[in-house]
Amino acid sequence: VQLQASGGGLVQAGGSLRLSCAASGRSFSSYVVGWFRQTPGKEREFVGVVWSGGSTYYTDSLKGRFTISRDDAKNTVYLQMNSLKPEDTAVYYCAARTMTTGSYYYVSNYPYWGQGTLVTVSS
Repeated sequence: VQLQASGGGLVQAGGSLRLSCAASGRSFSSYVVGWFRQTPGKEREFVGVVWSGGSTYYTDSLKGRFTISRDDAKNTVYLQMNSLKPEDTAVYYCAARTMTTGSYYYVSNYPYWGQGTLVTVSS
């Protein structure tokens, strides 16, 4: 599967953005899709994940502000980000996996990655 993330941009603190992760390939509905983010000099960190069927999980610090959803008819996963803060500034990546073993939390457990989209939150 090939992934393409989009929707990043410049937004003021307190604003919202919706990122999209469009996938090519069949059977996308069976993929688990994670969102990660990375700032310069830091490791890529887990944001959240959506399983086939639509269940989601988020890192604790982002619960309540970020929401992941999927539209399998459009082969697209979304990351809705609300009440954005300057510390949310990062390159955001979507990633996909089909395996059911191994934690969804780790970068190494996702074989498919999008190219990343930059989100900049100004104060």
